[in-house]
Amino acid sequence: MKSIQTSKTKYIFVTGGVLSSLGKGITSSSIATLLQHSGFEVSILKIDPYINVDPGTMSPLEHGEVFVTSDGAETDLDIGHYERFLNKDFHKANNFTTGQIYLSVIEKERRGEYLGKTIQIVPHIVDEIKHRIHLAGKQSDFLIVELGGTVGDMEGMPYLEAMRQLKHELGSNQVISVHVTLIPLIKAAGELKTKPTQHSVQELRRIGISPQILVARCERMLGKELKKKIALSCDVDDDSVIVAQDSQSIYKCPLDFLQEGILVPIARRFGLGELNPNMDEWDMLVKKIISPKDSITIGFVGKYLSLKESYKSLTEALIHAGAHINTRVDIRWIDSQKLQGAALEDGKSELDGVDSILIPGGFGERGIEGKLQAIEYARVHKIPLLGICLGMQLAIIEYARNVLGITQANSTEFDKDTKEPIIYLIEDFIDSQGNKQVRTHSSPMGGTMRLGEYPCAVLKGSKLYEAYKQDCIRERHRHRYEVNPAYKKRLEDGGMVISGESSGLVEAIELKDHPWFVAVQFHPEFTSRLKNPNPIILEFLRQTLAHKRVH
Repeated sequence: MKSIQTSKTKYIFVTGGVLSSLGKGITSSSIATLLQHSGFEVSILKIDPYINVDPGTMSPLEHGEVFVTSDGAETDLDIGHYERFLNKDFHKANNFTTGQIYLSVIEKERRGEYLGKTIQIVPHIVDEIKHRIHLAGKQSDFLIVELGGTVGDMEGMPYLEAMRQLKHELGSNQVISVHVTLIPLIKAAGELKTKPTQHSVQELRRIGISPQILVARCERMLGKELKKKIALSCDVDDDSVIVAQDSQSIYKCPLDFLQEGILVPIARRFGLGELNPNMDEWDMLVKKIISPKDSITIGFVGKYLSLKESYKSLTEALIHAGAHINTRVDIRWIDSQKLQGAALEDGKSELDGVDSILIPGGFGERGIEGKLQAIEYARVHKIPLLGICLGMQLAIIEYARNVLGITQANSTEFDKDTKEPIIYLIEDFIDSQGNKQVRTHSSPMGGTMRLGEYPCAVLKGSKLYEAYKQDCIRERHRHRYEVNPAYKKRLEDGGMVISGESSGLVEAIELKDHPWFVAVQFHPEFTSRLKNPNPIILEFLRQTLAHKRVH
């Protein structure tokens, strides 16, 4: 790895204008990827301006997926993008919210650390923000800081002030600003309009921040004259207007940015000389994503389908694994509520024609019967199945009911008074940091989760072992309920293989008399990256391709 100067971290702040969801996370990840492939040590920080302490208790339909880091932090889904692009783990320090900032400052005030002073946005809140930014950038050549929301939002003002102060304190050779903005296409006139971008940059400059690079999201390529117009009106160099068109794959974005020359103004601003990232392997994988040799269809049986972002890590993990076996993964989205009650043999099931079935995680009773129906379909018709988290628990319930004859088998999540609690809420457990936790049905939602990375002992000769080729693996968790060990012997005697365990807790199950039926308690999608797909998801796709049905 190259090194710039000891303790001289370079900061790149990424903001967004005009409207949200322009792709600040992909922009940040793409810049970070190019710098990493140029030989630098790169870290990323995501700042979320909402007042929730973390996204852990927010509905997936409200906020999208909650991503879990190895140290058990519940974070914004952009942290998942960062890990997938950079092929490295990030931690609690790489994401914070307004709720965390205010909570920290208030706790310090209560302890008397401010010596009785009046607590204000400036300096106290802003100083806490700057402290956390410095903390995230330690031991890195570059820290990319992405600010959620849109310039002009009331919630984002303290963060923009922190950015302005850092630029003042560290100097222009250590801090630059990248602004992601929209160049809308007015289809009736056939014109791209730059005025919204000009107004957005004016708002930034009014606050005291002058962006050095503009990333322009647009539906079609900007001509040279339009680029020059934007550069002149927004006071940036002509080579610092970077076009970000809609791409065939988010993983193509770093290559597009490289072609647009984004590293030229970055290198010039930081005095780095010419940067030449080695993107050969990345380019090869992207080509396999865009033009794969084979294709498979997976039945994705979920219940948060109105917002596909709820399953972002899982859908991306399927793309990663597909690229490594040169296969396009077509997802058939199946709403588990609509599947509920459908007959297995009537020829009209939405599951007919899929090559395999995926049962993702989730919470609550809604749509459960439909997921059980899909699991039974996969088991009876010998179709490859991967169950994740809740998917594993439901696979056990389905097997217990329909194969072992334990007709009342259930989870206390769905019926706390069930007579056959094959899935239950374990009250005492050790968290990923080695601390004892106590959780009950009345515990606060944010404090009842088994979160983060745990070890899992793998049974040799199992399908799980075939995938990982290791006796012990470490994977991430996000769940409350566990398999009741009182039922373990009955499950094994009845033909179910328990292929993974963690301190006595069931981590993975399989079926003997099935081509490939595997379910895991952990979330393998959280550790999948483009250059390093998760082994069990990769094996799931291999088996899906091997058992592809004749449509």
